[in-house]
Amino acid sequence: MKLSARTAAPLAVLLLTSLAACAPEASDNSASAKDEKTGTLRVWLFQEVSNKPKEQVVDKTVSAFEKAHAGVKVDVEYIPVETRAQRVKAAFNDPSSAPDLMEFGNTDTAGYVKDGGLADVTKDFTDWSQSKNTDPTARQSVTVDGRIYGAPYYVGVRALYYRTDIFKELGLKPPTTLAEVASDARAIRAADPSLYGLAVGGAYTYGALPFVWANGGEIAEGKGGSYSAAIDSPAARKGVTAYTSLFSDDNCPAAKCAGMTGNDVVTAFAQGKAGMAIGGDFNHQAVEAGSVKGKYAVVPLPGVRAGSIAPAFAGGNNIGVLKSTEHRTLAVELMESLTSKTAQEEFFHAMGFLPTFADVRDDIAKQDPYVKPFVQTLGGGTKFVPASAAWSQIDSSLILPTMFQEVISGKKSVAAASTEAAQKMNDAFASAG
Repeated sequence: MKLSARTAAPLAVLLLTSLAACAPEASDNSASAKDEKTGTLRVWLFQEVSNKPKEQVVDKTVSAFEKAHAGVKVDVEYIPVETRAQRVKAAFNDPSSAPDLMEFGNTDTAGYVKDGGLADVTKDFTDWSQSKNTDPTARQSVTVDGRIYGAPYYVGVRALYYRTDIFKELGLKPPTTLAEVASDARAIRAADPSLYGLAVGGAYTYGALPFVWANGGEIAEGKGGSYSAAIDSPAARKGVTAYTSLFSDDNCPAAKCAGMTGNDVVTAFAQGKAGMAIGGDFNHQAVEAGSVKGKYAVVPLPGVRAGSIAPAFAGGNNIGVLKSTEHRTLAVELMESLTSKTAQEEFFHAMGFLPTFADVRDDIAKQDPYVKPFVQTLGGGTKFVPASAAWSQIDSSLILPTMFQEVISGKKSVAAASTEAAQKMNDAFASAG
């Protein structure tokens, strides 16, 4: 999933931080011939750490939907993110136990499509008047081989959190390039060795990838529905080198930082242990609850050139209709209601998750200033993982974190580690077909 962007991403929280689930085994699940216009619609949504605000938004949407559809009842079940893989696998293999529509991490889309679980809603989505304002990367997250299999629910991106008090004390200005991020980080560490300059994590894939993308590299390249690894390209290796060079005694010592995850990095910053950190919009509440409240600001993570923005991973979740539903028309309408502009704006105010509609995000940024750098990051261009069923295997096998950690530990050179990672990725792409 993301992973909810809070998981980060997957990656939950990545996941916040990654959001990727284990794809269920393939089944012979096929579309139902029925399209009932009354009866009960079953919905599975993810259960959040604090779920009540989400329930209130969903209940409001569901109540309006039921009033507009006589003879229709909506039954919403909130399922634990940790057990979603087993639940989804069972639903795909036994349509009688399946919901009519469900929430899923945006990195799960390709795997779920391969396993025959999601309905193709290309025409429905493109005919929906609101879809024209959908963020391009969010739209990509529901697209496989040119067909659409759901509607984006929310999106999450990361930017650069920095300590305003420390920057003022040292006479530093917010960095405008990745090189300045590194030099500022070392200046902070030199001034106060008890602090990490820029907190980084060897197990923080979505904090590392912007360095790869900003240097012109890619995770993989696709053509005709198939993918091949590109993490071993010269440009990607330049990005890997830039990121792993930050695991040093003059910034974030490898002995302490090599095993850190995205959550660890954000926690270090929130607790006042770092001058900077790469964190998501979904981390805002956690940082606000920390000791740095009132002493930090956020800017887009800069790219290689001054004035550019390093591409961020666009995490988030989607809602899709299951192919086995016997209420297809109603399910599509409810999907659109749950992911509408109104519902997404209410969801943001309740949970802090960014809407997938560009115009709604712009309005929110005017109301909530902290959102602005994340909206700017989205506007600067974001990236997504390969739309391949192999991604869940690549992610769960920790291929990329292993690559970073092998370089950080000195066990392998960037060339050797990236070559091995690329081979493992290609094996996964080949096995996925």
